[in-house]
Formats: sequence, structure tokens, C-alpha cells
Amino acid sequence: MTREEIAAICKAMSDINRLRIIEMLIQGEKCGCNLLDELQVTQPTLSHHMKVLSDCGLVISKKDGKWQHYSINCNKFKEYNEYITSITCCGKEYKKL
Repeated sequence: MTREEIAAICKAMSDINRLRIIEMLIQGEKCGCNLLDELQVTQPTLSHHMKVLSDCGLVISKKDGKWQHYSINCNKFKEYNEYITSITCCGKEYKKL
């Protein structure tokens, strides 16, 4: 995973609505209409959030008629998780402030 990919994922996950979307999609694939109902945002706002999540690879979308269906890209989350868990304090003892 490149630094650019990691930065894009961090940026995508820095928004509370996008975190809510990810939490909803963890439960399974959702239609955009269901996300709209649960988030209570406008369609353009949802489209923006979904574009950010899709562009960084966290979410996969597929069109079904006039609706988009969204699901989690588990492989991308696994790669990101491996990166995050590889971060250590280089053996230095951590002290609480």
C-alpha cells in the first residue's frame, strides 16, 4: 500500500458521516436509498461521501437500475489494518501524560 493510498484512506475516514456509512456497510451491502434514509443527508451530499470512499478503495459500488449499491472492500481494509498495526513506538516505552 502506498503512502498516497494510506493518506486517501485517512482523509476519507476523517469525516463522521463517512465513518457512519462504513459502520452501516459493515452490516452488509446497502442501497444508496437506504443510506440516504439513515443519514438524513441530501443526495448530492451522499454522492460526495460515496465518491470519496470509493476513490480511496474502501467501498465498492455497483449500479442496479437507477440506484447504486455499496459494499465494503474487505481486502482494502485488511491492507490498511496491516499498515496501522505495523506502526510501533520503536521500542520506546510509552508514558502517559
